Amino acid sequence: MTLSDAVKKDPRELNPLQMAYVGDTVHDLFVRSRLMQRPSSVGRMHKQAVRMVSAAAQARMLEAIAPELTQEEADIARRGRNAQAKHAAPKNADPADYAHATGLEALWGYLYIKGETARLCELVGMALERTETLWLKQNSK
Repeated sequence: MTLSDAVKKDPRELNPLQMAYVGDTVHDLFVRSRLMQRPSSVGRMHKQAVRMVSAAAQARMLEAIAPELTQEEADIARRGRNAQAKHAAPKNADPADYAHATGLEALWGYLYIKGETARLCELVGMALERTETLWLKQNSK
């Protein structure tokens, strides 16, 4: 059974926070898979992953790929960004970054649920490549 089998609705009809819920895990898996390409100690990889899955990192990633998004993808990211969670942004996260991060996660969740894995891989790869130097600089501090 695939996720698209489990989710019988058109993904556009899902609440953007539901799409972000799935997209958060998708993002984490892509980041950790990317870090495995340059293996180091698990502790180091974990610290790097934490930086790359933060709200600030995800906000920068959405900014980096925004010009590449189709109208439909931009609409999903906007819906996610504008969704009102029943909780406040974490103390260490800027509310604007948190909103943009939710938009990115909603987009990842949407593409995953819709089964558009090629497009998902293309955009995640682009987002990671375009922001990677930021997280590598942080890692050297």
